[in-house]
Amino acid sequence: MGSLRARAPYFGYRAAAAVANVLPGPVASVLARVAGTVLPYAVPSRRAMLARHLRRTTGRDLQGLALEWQLQRAFGSYARYWMESFRLARTTPAELESGMSWEGLENFEEAKARGFGVIMAMPHLGGWDFGGAWLASVGHPATVVVEALEPPELFEWFAGLRRSLGLTVVPHGARAGAEVLRALRANQLVGLVCDRDLEGNGVEVELFGERTTLPAGPATLALRTGAALLPTTVYFEGRGHRGVVRPPVPAERRGSFREDVRRVTQALAHELEAMIRAAPEQWHVLQPNWPSDREADGAVTGRAPVA
Repeated sequence: MGSLRARAPYFGYRAAAAVANVLPGPVASVLARVAGTVLPYAVPSRRAMLARHLRRTTGRDLQGLALEWQLQRAFGSYARYWMESFRLARTTPAELESGMSWEGLENFEEAKARGFGVIMAMPHLGGWDFGGAWLASVGHPATVVVEALEPPELFEWFAGLRRSLGLTVVPHGARAGAEVLRALRANQLVGLVCDRDLEGNGVEVELFGERTTLPAGPATLALRTGAALLPTTVYFEGRGHRGVVRPPVPAERRGSFREDVRRVTQALAHELEAMIRAAPEQWHVLQPNWPSDREADGAVTGRAPVA
């Protein structure tokens, strides 16, 4: 029974993907919107955490109907992300092209021409998988570092979905650094979703007016390799997607390596902040992301705060 319970997420995601792929596109979109109206009530602890994040990212003390409206939009965006991701393997290059527009793509092209590799540093915002699939379809497949999931078969299934899009998938952990360095030294594209410090040992920064930590990886790699560090995101826009590639974060050596990593990570945090502020309802982080969130999460769920 315990083993079956542990594998339940795997079966759940597989079932959701099967449903997403048998439905016509318009019906799948409607189903995602319906799911977005149900989810806030199905997962109360995640609803409470997302409400905290929405208050931060909007800069408003959202309450009552205003909060409900933002929560509906946020969970609808989250459901759309999963619905699209499940269907991406059967999305044609023509559909990718028609569903994608870009601002600042010249920043990527200029960085690629320099020859030291490109790091696209992204928040969990909008439809980043769609953007990655588009880049792979036009000859720029990325190496992406993703969170290791339990059970392992769930991770392998997700990794298989992304590999089918032309992406090289590296699990977060000890091997990730070497794989990413290899890609950058070959002047390839690396995609790092970096608005959560999964290990809890990152660099302290200020984000939305409160101290937290972000992973040191993007800054460390840029400083060590000379790769361009490009803040990047892909927003949902109507039925399509709008990618934004910001100019590179300055990542030259100025002082001690530790000080440089801290400075570059803080500069990247400001960029992530600006991208999230432009569409806070599309930020798909439902987990604690600031120290104060962990205490609040424990109070809502009755669990001890995550260390």
